[in-house]
Amino acid sequence: PYSPWERPTNENSNGLIRHYFPKGTDFSQVSKKELKRVQDELNERPREVLKWKTPKDVFEEYIVQKIA
Repeated sequence: PYSPWERPTNENSNGLIRHYFPKGTDFSQVSKKELKRVQDELNERPREVLKWKTPKDVFEEYIVQKIA
C-alpha cells in the first residue's frame, strides 16, 4: 500500500517521530546520543496495535521464543 490511509501504523510512527524531530530537521546536526534517547523513548512507549505492550517487550518476547 502506498497511500497514507493504507498504512496507519507507519503514519502513526511518523507522527511520533515528528514530535521530536519536525519536518526539515537536519539530522547531521542531531547527536547520536539524542537519536538514541528518542529511539529508547519510542521503543518503551506502549502501542495499541501491540495490545498495549511496548515494541521493546514484543521484540524481547520474539527473541526468547526463537532461542528457546
